[in-house]
Amino acid sequence: MSKIIVLVGSMRKGGNTDLLAQAFVKGASKKNSVEVISVADYNINPCIGCNSCFTREGNTCFQKDDMDVIYHKLKTADIVVIASPVYFYGISAELKAIIDRLHTPMRNEFQIKKLALLLVGAATLPNLFDAIKMQYQLVLDFFHLENIGMVLVRGVKDKGDIEGNIALKEAYDLGLLIE
Repeated sequence: MSKIIVLVGSMRKGGNTDLLAQAFVKGASKKNSVEVISVADYNINPCIGCNSCFTREGNTCFQKDDMDVIYHKLKTADIVVIASPVYFYGISAELKAIIDRLHTPMRNEFQIKKLALLLVGAATLPNLFDAIKMQYQLVLDFFHLENIGMVLVRGVKDKGDIEGNIALKEAYDLGLLIE
């Protein structure tokens, strides 16, 4: 049994990204401990690149926001799933703020071994996800993480557009595969 953290990068509760993440959680919860961290529930400031976390006791950030809660949760995770809407060929700014704040030596305490990616975009362009997939691959390579899979959904824009989409089953099935 693995401990899975699902980072949901959508501010829109009950939206397409949320529904895709919930389908994954439904499958993964059958054999694992799963916790969803939604950016809509946390106040996270962006990293300002000061690098003070490299010299501060405990490698803590000087910013006082909800990132401390997320650091604590990530320290015990085996698997992280990134779920985001796609805005201008990138993940949401709120999710990017969390990821950027992982530029801290504290990440060396994490036991994360595997990563998955769930993306939802309104456009139907064949290369819609290419930039994100490249960044994802760089993270996998740099941290020597195992890719457990991706579910990439095009053509869903308005809230609820994903309902009935085969991607929900794909996300559920991906969750079921994890032990």
